[in-house]
Amino acid sequence: MSIILKEVNTRSELKQFIQFQFSLYKENKYWVPPLIFDELKTLRKDKNPAFDFCEAKYWLAYKDDKIVGRIAGIINHKYNEKWNQKSARFGWIDFIDDEQVSQKLIELVINWAKEKGMNKIHGPLGFSDFDGEGMLIEGFDELSTFGSIYNHPYYKKHIEKLGFEKDADWIEFLVNFDPTVSGPEKVSRIADAVAERNHLHILKVKKAKEMLPYAREIFYLINEAYKNLFGFVELTDRQIDMYVKAYFGFIKPDYVPIILDTNNKVAAFGITMPSLSVAVQKSKGKLFPFGFIYILRAMNNNPNVDLYLTAVRPELQNKGVNAMLINEMYNVFVRNKIQKVETNRELEENSKIQAQWRFFENRLHKRRRCYKKSI
Repeated sequence: MSIILKEVNTRSELKQFIQFQFSLYKENKYWVPPLIFDELKTLRKDKNPAFDFCEAKYWLAYKDDKIVGRIAGIINHKYNEKWNQKSARFGWIDFIDDEQVSQKLIELVINWAKEKGMNKIHGPLGFSDFDGEGMLIEGFDELSTFGSIYNHPYYKKHIEKLGFEKDADWIEFLVNFDPTVSGPEKVSRIADAVAERNHLHILKVKKAKEMLPYAREIFYLINEAYKNLFGFVELTDRQIDMYVKAYFGFIKPDYVPIILDTNNKVAAFGITMPSLSVAVQKSKGKLFPFGFIYILRAMNNNPNVDLYLTAVRPELQNKGVNAMLINEMYNVFVRNKIQKVETNRELEENSKIQAQWRFFENRLHKRRRCYKKSI
């Protein structure tokens, strides 16, 4: 039977687009599903402020009247303007192990991109760096993290056979912590010296709402610290407002160290969360009727945490400020008997970030790749 491709135009079709991966990975114990309501918010033009500067289309592939693949085509005009490119992105790509299916999906996005005047396609990428990005090429037998892309091993073969090559790699580490010790003395000494020398201190709060006055500053710092990293596009105020509303209501203050300067302005921060991987697997991507219970349980008495973001003001980089963040997080992890930390994705060449794990036992256990192709 031939492959039939259909554009997603209705709310019902969009739900089918999201649900396809649930059937594709239902027997895979390493895949962590997204929260369905969150995917809907991201993919809907009327909900995601990234559509202020992006355009996108979604397609489903059918074979024998059954969905066998999906793909999104995205053009981020703000990205193209900043990096002086004419690039389209592919994302939300999933397919059965059938080269005809993957070829048809990619060809469709390439043709759409050409019609829009683009001369390059790369991905998997989302609308922003806060979406999942990078095709998994190593670490298929490692539990995925919430919000990360997981894919079958055959994806790499399919994409490379279609003429794609490496654009950038992200690597991820699993870091082991020993809760029976008080923390590496060297890190503690460096942290104290850096705080005194640069007149910095850790924000002390007990409730998440006490962090809200610093929330927008944190995202402005992300814009400043990440602006020269691969593919990064600064967040708009509308995007920042969305992320503050989405995340700052349920973060655990202890797990989010914020470093302030003498004027109580944010100088650096780190965001970690108790791992939600197993909880979201149990929820099957739904908060109700019982999904939220699994997530609430995972927020407490959890020996595993995920590191999401760290950033240091540019003028304070290379001055040891990361040691303050690491020291603070380590003390929190000891108090909470944390055993393992997932770093999530870090650009392969970002040696500054990777250097902070040298104090602890760690192993590189996942690699993701952004592919590119001229069209």
